[in-house]
Amino acid sequence: MDYEQIRAFRNAKNPYAQRLGVYVEELRPGYARTVKTVTEEDLNPVAVPHGGVYFSMADTACGSAMAAYGTAAVTINCSFSFLKSARAGDRLTAEARELQSGRSVCVLEARVTGEGGILLAVGTFTFRRLDKPLDLSL
Repeated sequence: MDYEQIRAFRNAKNPYAQRLGVYVEELRPGYARTVKTVTEEDLNPVAVPHGGVYFSMADTACGSAMAAYGTAAVTINCSFSFLKSARAGDRLTAEARELQSGRSVCVLEARVTGEGGILLAVGTFTFRRLDKPLDLSL
């Protein structure tokens, strides 16, 4: 399996992540890391990043960790906790790690950290594997 090709595909064919500035930096089966720098456009009315920024980074990381197996998968459930806030200009990282791998259902944990490794958010994501090989046509 060509993980670099999957990573390139995930970065090129995800307009939502592109709009947010979320970039898949690394992936392999059951693991992925996404990164993003917080911009002014990411802030909510109380001047901290909207929770959707953290969630989207985590979900993108988990989906990428699943995609590294070479088949499509979709999020079917999630529990997510917001712990601290970042600021505009901070570089964020979301790391996803598989906790349980089943034939059709997998569970992953995602941790979003900010400057200095401060834990900002954590979530548990449940994915359903689809019986559909990835089409990596760019």
